Amino acid sequence: MAKVDVVTTAGKSAGKADLDDAIFGIEPNIPVMHQVVTAQLAARRAGTHSTKTRAERRGGGAKPWRQKGTGRARQGSIRSPQWRGGGVAHGPKPRDYSQRTPKKMIKLALRSALSDRAADGKVIVVDSFDFSAPKTAEAVKVLSSLEIEGRALVVLSPEDTNVALSFRNLSDVHVLPINELNAYDVLVSDYVIFTKDSLPSATAADTTSKASATESKKKTVEDGKEKKTVEDGKPASTTPTGPEESSAAEETDESSAAEETAASTTPTGPEESSAAEETDESSGAEETGSHAPLDDDSMPEGFPIKGNADSMKYHEPDGRWYENTVAEVWFATVEAAEAAGFTKAGARVVSDEEE
Repeated sequence: MAKVDVVTTAGKSAGKADLDDAIFGIEPNIPVMHQVVTAQLAARRAGTHSTKTRAERRGGGAKPWRQKGTGRARQGSIRSPQWRGGGVAHGPKPRDYSQRTPKKMIKLALRSALSDRAADGKVIVVDSFDFSAPKTAEAVKVLSSLEIEGRALVVLSPEDTNVALSFRNLSDVHVLPINELNAYDVLVSDYVIFTKDSLPSATAADTTSKASATESKKKTVEDGKEKKTVEDGKPASTTPTGPEESSAAEETDESSAAEETAASTTPTGPEESSAAEETDESSGAEETGSHAPLDDDSMPEGFPIKGNADSMKYHEPDGRWYENTVAEVWFATVEAAEAAGFTKAGARVVSDEEE
């Protein structure tokens, strides 16, 4: 793992910092960087340009003169493209220039750009910016102490408000929070300045992405269970209102309390406890008809149908896209998938107007 000097705002050494080889030490992939930067610049375009065709121009409905006998070229409308004031042939129309770029390609382009700057010694790590108040003069003084000439990219943590306000008035400095760091801004800058808190590492990024993926999977399964309960007409909870219902509820509570007491007094070994937990999980999965993904992404036993939360489609084992689909929730039957709001992949959705 490569090391870089950590400096203070006065330009003095303050120790060493490790640069993660997974981010700052790879071989730059130039074609990927080119494609990602091209897509990023294309997404900036508004795409609001527009011209009028001959059909959209006002007038020109009558033939200007007769077809033959005048000695002039034949014309059908004064709004043809060759006429002044006529329509534009093959002119631009409003359109969306944005391109779909895979997430892995975007990450690879950023790592390639940072590795290129690190290989040239253009990555600078500052201990911290001690700005008590926003002052551009202090920012200029820091750049002078660090001997930075040319364009600089300052990457900060979200809480470094005074630092961002101090640097933003400088024309050759671009300020970015760490969560908005991208390949284009790195490549157009001569120097990339990090603080110790904003220095990226692959370990922290992997932990954050895994946590967000786990939360999204849990939310998908919970949403499917809630939707199934509502569609089946089973209320989530019932509150007794009358005296008869109150007494029935009390009896139920007493019986459940007795069962819990009996269960707690019964000695069980570790094997019996694990078996009981597995039985509870399997019975809960059988009641809802769905199962959360396993750690190894394999199919849970008895749940062969894949569900994709992004498209809200389910895939049967003999389906066309079954093998290429990543299951975010597994279903036991087709009915369970449809009850959770999923539709069959490839099925045509009929709107109310068509019905």
